[in-house]
Amino acid sequence: MLRIGLTGGIGSGKSTVAALLAERGALVVDADRIAREVVEPGTPGLAAVVAEFGDSVLTAEGALDRPALASVVFGDPAARARLDAVVHPLVRARAAELVAAAPADAVVVQDVPLLVETGQAGSYDLVLVVETEPATRVARLVDRGLSADDARARIASQATDEQRRAVADVVLRNDGDRAALATAVERFWVERVRPALG
Repeated sequence: MLRIGLTGGIGSGKSTVAALLAERGALVVDADRIAREVVEPGTPGLAAVVAEFGDSVLTAEGALDRPALASVVFGDPAARARLDAVVHPLVRARAAELVAAAPADAVVVQDVPLLVETGQAGSYDLVLVVETEPATRVARLVDRGLSADDARARIASQATDEQRRAVADVVLRNDGDRAALATAVERFWVERVRPALG
């Protein structure tokens, strides 16, 4: 099994890279998707979040109110650390289950936005970082509905490009179009993945 840790800042194009790797046969384990699953209604994760932050982080239907929770933890490092202490162990446990169920010869790509921040770089055979100019990332996040100020604040709350580069085995630049990114992913697959599989 080849384990690849995929990371990059918000708006860098990690999801597109993950999809391109999946097209080549990789099993993608998406930490953000798992983070949503572990706090679905009726889960112990949601109960733990409510125990920590109160009913104000729930919608009227009893689901997690993400904007309400974001307003509590964003900009408050202590509150964010409390949330991370609840959610991160659940995400890691579920990711470990998915990896354990993969075939022995699988290429497993774990899409982990906070790989650097959570000190997980050493857990992978290869760390692949997607890097994009900050102005491009802000524009992408504005297209997704964030204000430019919110986009810049979210970028600033994550690891820097330099911190990501320090743990990277490979850095993919994503300042062009999807075709250019697909070419870079194909080169990564041919030069780094195939040889590692023997």
